[in-house]
Amino acid sequence: MLEVNHLRFSYGKNPVLRDIHFRAVSGEMVCILGPNGTGKSTLFKCMLGLLRGWDGKIALNGEDIRQMKPGERAKKMAYIPQAANPAFAYSVLDMVTMGTTAGLHGLRVPGKKERTIAEAALEKLGIGHLLERDYTSLSGGEQQLVLIARALAQGSNTLIMDEPTSSLDYGNQVRVELQLRKLTEEGYSIIQSMHNPEQAYLFADRVVGLRDGYVIADGSPKDILNEELIEKLYRISVRKVDAEDGKGRFFEVIY
Repeated sequence: MLEVNHLRFSYGKNPVLRDIHFRAVSGEMVCILGPNGTGKSTLFKCMLGLLRGWDGKIALNGEDIRQMKPGERAKKMAYIPQAANPAFAYSVLDMVTMGTTAGLHGLRVPGKKERTIAEAALEKLGIGHLLERDYTSLSGGEQQLVLIARALAQGSNTLIMDEPTSSLDYGNQVRVELQLRKLTEEGYSIIQSMHNPEQAYLFADRVVGLRDGYVIADGSPKDILNEELIEKLYRISVRKVDAEDGKGRFFEVIY
């Protein structure tokens, strides 16, 4: 379980995170919603131990992350960016094998064991057939799945994702989110930021709303994703439109 309690952080005299608190447990997808500049990326950098000088507490399975060495954190938390632009034309297998280096010591390089782990991660996501392809030749959706496979090869059970589907078309967004749902069913804990409330409603177990450095909502998407929250987060007026099949709730803008 990852717990964030009363987290505060400032860039110089500019406070970004004023009082952040939430938690994510095994087998749960938490989606963080909030406008640009509200501190979502800064929050993730604090959680990953990439920023110092924050106040409050961030604990993973009860252990303060400030007491962990970088290698220890890497074995427990993995970061998946929006995109990766490698300097060289690495194969898909090479890209995923890079994730296994967190478990290596000294000057060791990945060997047969690590390659087997990477291949298993690709198969888990249904993209084993891509292992010999050039990563840069893949579609955006395929690249994102490769980055997720790299995180799985890292051996971490907590995945932190910064707007992983923001640059993808609708079909690839859904494909990626469906794969993430399968991972939560296997016990992975997934924390991702996104800008699409409807997507959060369809896939998240919990939604955390951030605005001006504070958590203004935290709960089941069915309970908290409503017109009032959308207006508080994004400063727009919407009205709810119920899907005919009853499986989703959608919003339309009031002009």
